Amino acid sequence: MTASLGTTSLRTLTLALDPATLAELGVSGPAHLLGAASTDDPMCWLRRGQGLLGFGEITTFSARGPERFADAESWWRELLGEARIEDSVRMPGTGPMAFGSFAFSKKSTFNSVLIVPALVVGFADGAAWLTQLSIDGTVPTAESALDLFRETAAGALSPSISSPLSSAASEECSMPSEVSAGTVRSGALTEEQWMQSVSAGVQAIAGGGLEKVVLARDVVATFPEPLQRVSILQRLVDLYDECWTYGVRGLVGATPEILIKVEGSMAQARVLAGTLDREDEPAGSSGFADAVLGGSAKQRQEHDFAVRSLTRQLAPFATDLSFPPEPFILELPNVWHLASDVTAELASSNGHLPSSLALVAALHPTAAVCGTPREDAGELILELEKMDRGPYAGPVGWLDGAGNGEWGIALRGAVLEDAHNVRLYAGAGIVQASDPAAELAETWAKLRPMLQALGLPNHP
Repeated sequence: MTASLGTTSLRTLTLALDPATLAELGVSGPAHLLGAASTDDPMCWLRRGQGLLGFGEITTFSARGPERFADAESWWRELLGEARIEDSVRMPGTGPMAFGSFAFSKKSTFNSVLIVPALVVGFADGAAWLTQLSIDGTVPTAESALDLFRETAAGALSPSISSPLSSAASEECSMPSEVSAGTVRSGALTEEQWMQSVSAGVQAIAGGGLEKVVLARDVVATFPEPLQRVSILQRLVDLYDECWTYGVRGLVGATPEILIKVEGSMAQARVLAGTLDREDEPAGSSGFADAVLGGSAKQRQEHDFAVRSLTRQLAPFATDLSFPPEPFILELPNVWHLASDVTAELASSNGHLPSSLALVAALHPTAAVCGTPREDAGELILELEKMDRGPYAGPVGWLDGAGNGEWGIALRGAVLEDAHNVRLYAGAGIVQASDPAAELAETWAKLRPMLQALGLPNHP
């Protein structure tokens, strides 16, 4: 475990942003502000024109291993212990907050991180706000916070809040607006090798004890010209507005699945399992997804495993837990999913509600990204995938000082390994009825959002 700390306590100042100030700077919403900050490496959590953007890093936490969540929670509590907070807005995401990304596996070599930004700009329910944070003795004021916001909106962040990638980003070229000259190659496994792993997974399930295993694969996209991370995020926001577009350092993506969202005493989750490629839809057909996806015993079984997994892990933290008896069809630009929204009233323990990060630790990994039983599925994943998932399928999102937070599962995403190479990931839920070729096709459908954001064709 490593942590970067300043010399004094954390200070935060949150101010409401009035429409006149936004209009003066020409900021129509978070997507516009994301584009204005193209010289920096903004952290991002956006959906339907709402969410949070973070700029700069004033302190960070990183860890690996099975205690990464507990260590992060301890670090965050310690940071909050002596924090000096001024917050006139008092909404989820105001005051002290951090963006985070955690490795899927406790055996991963990837560093899980919490990052406290220097500036946060938030948009929710018609309101907008900004928070300036410091840990070097600087006392945020209304004037300094607004000045920092104006610099950000103008696309010229001050050096004092630049991120480790900002100098590289300033030298990067914009992504091509249409088809890029990039190439795609197999990652850890070729298509044939991965289908063999799927067959091995089916055999393991048929042998008894294992109900479902989620197997992922990676591909690597390489470009002759340097990529610009912000352009990738902009495309994802534009194309996949129904999803949560996330960006934490080199990890980018647009996930349709929420592991847990906490606002006060209420928690919510969106469970996805069961997928149908929208390219398979016949022209002029209505009710296609309901008939093919909703009527599939294999897909319904996979979805049921995922819902039962999440509710079983969430139940000890709740006084009331509810989810619909039947899943609904979630329509996205690339696929349909079977989806179920789970809600819970959180239970208090010793006068305290569990934080969003504590719930993340309890819920991850769900059957939707691992399998059932999850310990057995996790071991088989390490054996069959032949790769380290890193942050793929791990929790990504944010938390604040009041315990609120939104944590998605890092799906439909990629890791920018350097200026020219991007590693993309996608997986499929394997049950006894799975067909390797069909599961391979499903991974290509799930890779489509990132391939589109990179200007690449869906299938090489």
